[in-house]
Amino acid sequence: MSVIGASGCGKSTLFKVIAGLLPQSQGEVALQGCGHGGNRLGQIAYMPQQDLLLPWRTVLDNCLLPLEIKGRTKKNKVAPVWDMLERFGLGGYELAYPHELSGGMRQRAAFLRTLMTGGELMLLDEPFGALDAMTKRDMHRWLLELWGELRRTVMFITHDLEEAILLSDRVLLMPPGSHGPLRELNVELPRPRRLDMNYGHGFVALRAELERRLYESRTI
Repeated sequence: MSVIGASGCGKSTLFKVIAGLLPQSQGEVALQGCGHGGNRLGQIAYMPQQDLLLPWRTVLDNCLLPLEIKGRTKKNKVAPVWDMLERFGLGGYELAYPHELSGGMRQRAAFLRTLMTGGELMLLDEPFGALDAMTKRDMHRWLLELWGELRRTVMFITHDLEEAILLSDRVLLMPPGSHGPLRELNVELPRPRRLDMNYGHGFVALRAELERRLYESRTI
């Protein structure tokens, strides 16, 4: 599910509330049908806009950080993480430091670290927003190939309408200033998805409809 809306409408704040980093002023946040109050912290995987890799730790050690925080021994976890690094296109860079990686590789490492938290719900706050167009397309291709293996529920903030349609099954539109109801668009495109779907009639029609609804939400 992607969440889109004008800058300042509360998308990142919503994610921080869901993750338990901020208290909600009203309403209820339920995880798997159960309200958790303020006890959601640590149960939900959250990746902010910046990769926030620790510069003094290697790629491997950055990815092991969630396991260390939970008190799991590194000795028993290195081998599986090493295999995941290979699948994430980071093979050979396990002992590299963040400053030695490209922007796309840093985002992959940050994504894997988020995945290692073990949360069944992943919140990704504009993870590709700072990447150039070509690197972003490479990340889309990589993520689409990996999507079926993740078996996680993913909520994704983006300002890129094509990105929202390509990656999502549902798109939520937040109104400016969080005034008014959320609007929803179902993305009825077959999976697995491919990058060349961007040029198909169905994709173009969905983008036009999403843009129309986004414009209407700003004028209400």
